[in-house]
Amino acid sequence: MNQYFDDLIVPTEGFSMHSITRDVEKIVSDSGLSNGLCQLSVLHTSASLLIQENASSDVQRDIVRFLDSLAPMESGRYEHDLEGLDDMPAHLKTALTQTHLTLSIRDSRLVLGTWQGIFLLEHRTRGSRRHVHVHLVG
Repeated sequence: MNQYFDDLIVPTEGFSMHSITRDVEKIVSDSGLSNGLCQLSVLHTSASLLIQENASSDVQRDIVRFLDSLAPMESGRYEHDLEGLDDMPAHLKTALTQTHLTLSIRDSRLVLGTWQGIFLLEHRTRGSRRHVHVHLVG
């Protein structure tokens, strides 16, 4: 059994979804592993990871709008607002989604469906540099 570690830095622009599929595929390819598991972890409490449709950007925009409707930015709505109006809504959106993903690796490729991609979701209004830790075992 072998292990391989890497990190992705994903620059974001606020309230958006960023495809990281190609970046993760490159890490898997560069690792030399044929079969195993790929564990992804976003190292933030106001960003998350999703596997979702990669063909239509409408889906991505609808997901961002839906999450905004579940955890709206409203003055006085939340007790926790140390970093601004988007602070607690960002934490809630992360709680509703995922901070870790595990995917299979088969024949040196991620096992994803035809229309699936891996996305980092930015839940804050301002851009940031998000860190995704990649751990491969195989």
